[in-house]
Amino acid sequence: MNFTAPESLIFWTTLIFILFFLLMRKMAWKPILSAVKDRENSIKDALLSAENAKKEMMALKSDNQKLLDEARAERDTMIKEATAIKEKMIADAKSEAQTQGAKMIEQAKATIESEKNNAVAEIKNQVSSLSLEIAEKLLKEELSNKESQTKLVEKMLADVKLN
Repeated sequence: MNFTAPESLIFWTTLIFILFFLLMRKMAWKPILSAVKDRENSIKDALLSAENAKKEMMALKSDNQKLLDEARAERDTMIKEATAIKEKMIADAKSEAQTQGAKMIEQAKATIESEKNNAVAEIKNQVSSLSLEIAEKLLKEELSNKESQTKLVEKMLADVKLN
């Protein structure tokens, strides 16, 4: 048999290929298939994990949106309450100021009235003092002579009889 002849090369190549194939099947095929299978499983797990992560992200996004909406609603409520409190405080302050102003006006009126009464009393006292001084001077002058005293007494008696 000629080993270099083309027919023998085909034979030997086929024989070596079959032996190589059997040897590979016996030794390497199962580990290669199991590695490929493991890789396929890890890719499937990674895809499932990615899908789960995506779902969780969507859920978190939804929860975050709900929390934001609740926070906005709470903020709006707090702003409304603060505005109402501010308006109430302003109204109370205005009312208190009006009350204090009315009290001050009443006190001023009372003070003015009191001062007026004191001034009128003082004027009356001065007028009465002046009247007494004038009357005293007139009486001294009238009663300084005897004839005027007699006329005054007669006049008084005449006034008394008429009444």
